[in-house]
Amino acid sequence: MVVFFNYVLLAGVIQGFFFNGLTFFKRKFTKIVFLLNLIVLSLSLNNLQAWLIDVGFSSEFYFLKGLQIPWYFFIAPVFYLFVIHYFNIDNKVSVRVKHLVIFFGIELIARILIILYCQYYLKDFDVKLLEDYNTIEEIINVTIAIVFIIKSIKIVFFKEEYHNFIASYDNLLWLKVFLYFGCISIVFWLFAIIVNLQLDIYWANYPLRICTSFLIYWIAYQGVYKYDLLSDRKAIRHALSKNDNALAIKESKNQITPFCDIYQDDFNNIDTYIKSNYRFLDTSFCMDKLTDELNISSSHISKVINSCSGHNFSDYINNFRVHKAKELLSDHDFLDYTIVAIGLESGFNSKSTFYAAFKKFTLQTPTEFRANSK
Repeated sequence: MVVFFNYVLLAGVIQGFFFNGLTFFKRKFTKIVFLLNLIVLSLSLNNLQAWLIDVGFSSEFYFLKGLQIPWYFFIAPVFYLFVIHYFNIDNKVSVRVKHLVIFFGIELIARILIILYCQYYLKDFDVKLLEDYNTIEEIINVTIAIVFIIKSIKIVFFKEEYHNFIASYDNLLWLKVFLYFGCISIVFWLFAIIVNLQLDIYWANYPLRICTSFLIYWIAYQGVYKYDLLSDRKAIRHALSKNDNALAIKESKNQITPFCDIYQDDFNNIDTYIKSNYRFLDTSFCMDKLTDELNISSSHISKVINSCSGHNFSDYINNFRVHKAKELLSDHDFLDYTIVAIGLESGFNSKSTFYAAFKKFTLQTPTEFRANSK
């Protein structure tokens, strides 16, 4: 069991370092990416240190054994900095990171002084003194972590006034998942502190380490993926707004059925309204919204659309979105943007819905369509 836990721990560490190296050398290093990298690096270094201690690497060196650097100190505060920057609440990242580094430096210097005192001035190497310091340091740091996790939870879950900037780009689910596991990690951390105070059981830290190994994956891949998506969507939206939405629907002609005659005028009004107001670009657009906006019953709208377009309401709207996506995917000005970002900016609310609808209407995947359009 110990071998298994250490394997999971080391796998997470390798994954974290791989992510750091990849993003550092191959990405534009924005503040958001820097903060994500700092979180992942802190988690990775903390777990690497735990793994080295477990395998006995530092057991023969008193100074190294005592020098358990509190890398975990950065995780919750830096995540909070990420949140306030991601939500465009506060962009003073550099100043705030400096404050964290200073506090971290004070903790590190205090630890080194205690180790040196025990090693050179106490002949029996008073391990109890160092253990007491470890406990005090952990209590301080877990308290800091709890404070910053609570502050992050308030913004992500409750402060909806801060969501205006980000709401149209991100549903925040990945952030909420991170915070759920962050809270679980805090519980495991408190459990480990309490158990080690009373019993000093070697496995008390394993649940915490497994949880932090998952957090490495989640913040590394989900965080950067979501940020890339957000950046691309903002750029696409900005480009379209500069052209006054010049990439309008050109191909989306609906197949008129023989039963349409009596509904033709109503269909033209609905069709014109949706096209001219780009309502299909609203990912949450639905029959109820259209009913409220046009003050027409949903049953009548459904009957009109079914009769005159040959599609149900969902397919009728997705048809517009697919054509919008086709225009963007075949436009050379949008080649640098990800296919998923284009799908979401065309009105789809998820990658899976986009790919399914695109394949249904074109018999190709978006990837195949873009490749054939070059």
